[in-house]
Amino acid sequence: MLEAIFLLIGFFIIIKSSDILVDCASSLAIRCKIPKMLIALTIVAFGTCAPEVAISFQSVANHNGTMAFANVIGSCIVNTFLIIGLAAIVRPIKVKHATIKKELPILLIITTGFVVLMVDSVFNPLTPNTFSRADGIILILLFCMFVSYIVQLLKRKDDDAENIEPVYKNIFLILFLLIGSIICITLSSDVIVDNATILAKKLNVSEKVITMIAIVIGTSLPEMFMTVTSARKKEFDMAIGNIIGTNIFNICIVLGLPIAIYGDLVLVNFNLIDIITVFLTSFLLYIFARSERVVSKREGILMLAIFIVYYIFLIVA
Repeated sequence: MLEAIFLLIGFFIIIKSSDILVDCASSLAIRCKIPKMLIALTIVAFGTCAPEVAISFQSVANHNGTMAFANVIGSCIVNTFLIIGLAAIVRPIKVKHATIKKELPILLIITTGFVVLMVDSVFNPLTPNTFSRADGIILILLFCMFVSYIVQLLKRKDDDAENIEPVYKNIFLILFLLIGSIICITLSSDVIVDNATILAKKLNVSEKVITMIAIVIGTSLPEMFMTVTSARKKEFDMAIGNIIGTNIFNICIVLGLPIAIYGDLVLVNFNLIDIITVFLTSFLLYIFARSERVVSKREGILMLAIFIVYYIFLIVA
């Protein structure tokens, strides 16, 4: 009973904190007259990645390749197919021309590079699939490409900001609430994961199902509530920018940085289905966004269906 109460408290805090985070991020962009996409790609995306960073560094340091890669691959799949899917069902997501021409292609390039680096055995059947320190450095270099784009974006002024009234006007209050809401989202997601795991064990749910739901989906709760809240508030740049930035950060830094530091990891327990699915996350998002510059409710349902089929395959296989 106590776990259920903590679970409800955790969900209340994460929902309220996500609401404040969206308003603060939007207010910061308006006050600084910079594109909201920039805030979504950086502060919001990196801030909501804290659970994945902790898990990845610990896993790679302990040479647990399965946990490290399941964390990143699972997060990319959950972020795109579950979270964008749910957000598009709540409200179709309008995508700007610049996002289709620049941000989404960058995500597609980085995801494709990640997928190619994962399949060593395709190029040399005698070698196992290994993620080397050199592969980690390549991912960091790809992240540098993303950072160079962010610097260009920083120089761009948002003229529309002058015609919009921010929810919060005091810059110090905005920064305080922004940092505070990210901390609250991270801590409340930990509370939800821990208590959901205890509750599931008490209900005799299998360890595999607990891991798939608690770790992969649980650590994506910050992104989920942030993105769905943004879509509901019609802050579409925040919604899609958060996922683009998070997926890039997950691949390049959450995985690439610890491997570059700690060394090679042998890939086990990953098959072609996992690799194809993680590639489809960025490819289908780009295709759907490009069609009429909207991720529609129908496309959101399709994303959700792909996520459900993939998870059924994981649990059954």
